[in-house]
Amino acid sequence: MTQPLVSIIMAAKDTAPYLPGCINSIIGQTYKNWELIAINDHSKDRTPEILNWYAEKDDRIKVVHSKRHKLIPALKEGYATVKGELINRMDSDDKMPRDKLEVLVKEWMKYGKGHIIAGGTEHFVEKGEVGDGFRRYEIWLNEVARNETHYQEIYQECVIPSHCWIIHKEDFDKVNGFNPEVYPEDYDLCFRFYKEGLKVHGIDKVLHYWRDRSDRISRTWEEYKDNRYFEMKLRYFYQIDRDRGRPLVLWGAGRNGKDLAKLLFEEENSFHWVCDNKRKVGKDVYGITIEHQDAVPTFKNPQIVIVVTSPDEKVEIRKMLEGWGKKPVKDYWFFA
Repeated sequence: MTQPLVSIIMAAKDTAPYLPGCINSIIGQTYKNWELIAINDHSKDRTPEILNWYAEKDDRIKVVHSKRHKLIPALKEGYATVKGELINRMDSDDKMPRDKLEVLVKEWMKYGKGHIIAGGTEHFVEKGEVGDGFRRYEIWLNEVARNETHYQEIYQECVIPSHCWIIHKEDFDKVNGFNPEVYPEDYDLCFRFYKEGLKVHGIDKVLHYWRDRSDRISRTWEEYKDNRYFEMKLRYFYQIDRDRGRPLVLWGAGRNGKDLAKLLFEEENSFHWVCDNKRKVGKDVYGITIEHQDAVPTFKNPQIVIVVTSPDEKVEIRKMLEGWGKKPVKDYWFFA
């Protein structure tokens, strides 16, 4: 097998307790042709010292000290220095299984440019247990990778973890890489993969160990506070999938439905709104009369946005839609 150089981009901010374990897992990879671009984002702990120590020991490790603050600017500065043909991203508190790069590269070589390889992930903690929310997300992510349903499920949640993909540099540049300063950056990147038409191939194998800790940025940053990301989802929905010649249906009248309805009014003069709650059917909400979901088959070739969160309800809705003879996937999307 030819061995293209893999550039691993890793921003680090105050992760000194975790860095040795992270970098040692990279050094221990069975695939040896890599470079690690480690960007110090204004750390106040021993992070710069640890990064410099490893760079002195292994010339595949290069340290960049970010001029600007925050994650995306740091990633941009590091990316400007890469020399690799293939790009991978790493988080400085996580760990790689020994064969991560070998598996990703070998799989990518089967397909080449225009393709992204995405693997499975597993959360871990030093003490205690992984939070239920992250465990559910992990199970869902691994199912998406196993079934290669990344684009079918993309409006539910970020379908490719930021650290568990490999892509050719030309394809990464084609989707504008780390340039858009939009958070969550990994989710926005997934949508750009989708918009550009890059094909995603999933691997049914855990290729990343993802640390769950109370001070991770997904828990503490304001940009991640409302993790439904409705504005981002709708922006890409209207860029990629919305056919304005077809009626739009919003399915679900709880908090998610009401919040999404407000955003839809910025794009649509009118839309159908359905649910199965007898107390809400027939009610006027924001000027729209909510209908029972049994009315959906009477709409002519609709596009359906679904905002229910219960896994059981989602299963039942899928069965209903398939039973009504709807086309799979492109007619309906789960947004929650």
